[in-house]
Amino acid sequence: MPRVQRTNGLFKRTETLSLGSCQFFFFIRRNFFVISFIYNRCESDIHTLGCLFNSFRPRILIDVSKIDMTTTILGFKISMPIMVAPTAMQKMAHPEGEYATARAASAAGTIMTLSSWATSSVEEVASTGPGIRFFQLYVYKNRKVVEQLVRRAERAGFKAIALTVDTPRLGRRESDIKNRFTLPPNLTLKNFEGLDLGKMDEVSIHQILSSIMANDSGLASYVAGQIDRTLSWKDVQWLQTITSMPILVKGVITGEDARIAIQAGAAGIIVSNHGARQLDYVPATISALEEVVKATQGRIPVFLDGGVRRGTDVFKALALGASGIFIGRPVVFSLAAEGEAGVRKVLQMLRDEFELTMALSGCRSLKEITRNHITTEWDTPRPSARL
Repeated sequence: MPRVQRTNGLFKRTETLSLGSCQFFFFIRRNFFVISFIYNRCESDIHTLGCLFNSFRPRILIDVSKIDMTTTILGFKISMPIMVAPTAMQKMAHPEGEYATARAASAAGTIMTLSSWATSSVEEVASTGPGIRFFQLYVYKNRKVVEQLVRRAERAGFKAIALTVDTPRLGRRESDIKNRFTLPPNLTLKNFEGLDLGKMDEVSIHQILSSIMANDSGLASYVAGQIDRTLSWKDVQWLQTITSMPILVKGVITGEDARIAIQAGAAGIIVSNHGARQLDYVPATISALEEVVKATQGRIPVFLDGGVRRGTDVFKALALGASGIFIGRPVVFSLAAEGEAGVRKVLQMLRDEFELTMALSGCRSLKEITRNHITTEWDTPRPSARL
């Protein structure tokens, strides 16, 4: 994957050293308006993207010649606590889209989460070969559509449901309105093909997504018409009656909701603010993480989604109590830049950075990463150690 370096006023390609160069190539190689519409947009004034900058408290004189990053998520062993978050319509970034991401995640020995709004179906992703995969789900007014999606994912070998719960309505996406995006005619939401859509079939999903109204976006029109605004904790319990797959509740950022999620039977929580694209001024996920972790009291795993750009960010999240993290934009940036090879590279890059952070902090396994390894802006001053 290339990195850009300026020499005598010209750009030349060199080795990629960070995700920043992946993002740069993503922008110069893909249509800017498509990018801003689907992958890099934020809510009205873009105030919640930032990741909290914590300080490290490394321990020294520890034998770190061997570092073990393996972990177990919902009973599945993976090579590292870095997983792939759901991002919609990946074929807009690269022709191979979700196929490439699935192969890269499998090669890295980690989990891929497929968006229900993917441009490749659950069956197509499963056909790429073995791998541990989760399926992201919205709940629609027509519950038969939900049942069909869940059962298709289950038959295709997916292992868990990531239920998105922070989108009863779509946030005001001003980039959508400004750019008047139109979904390319050769792309469609593959998971909805072949379903009995009932009332959803009155206007095709593709038409809804492609229609841009004067003061709204096509995606907002679709969500407003089909996502169920009455979604409640009872629906989390209902999902458990139609599938044996564990349910991860994605979109929790408060301790109060974390406790309710446990009562509702959730198998895990994904702390997420929807990429800072829903409600502005919500906290960055790293800032909300510890509150949620404390509320669960270790009864179910908690994961972080969003804001991770370095292996050091992975370490911070685990030190604050996360069982693992999910990355979204870094995958899309690298997918657009170099396809499957790009996604492989970005996963390896984060793995290498995380391993180095563990070694320099004196941690030989994930269980040795503790809260004592970092300080945050809300910590009380530590008393000086007495000799």
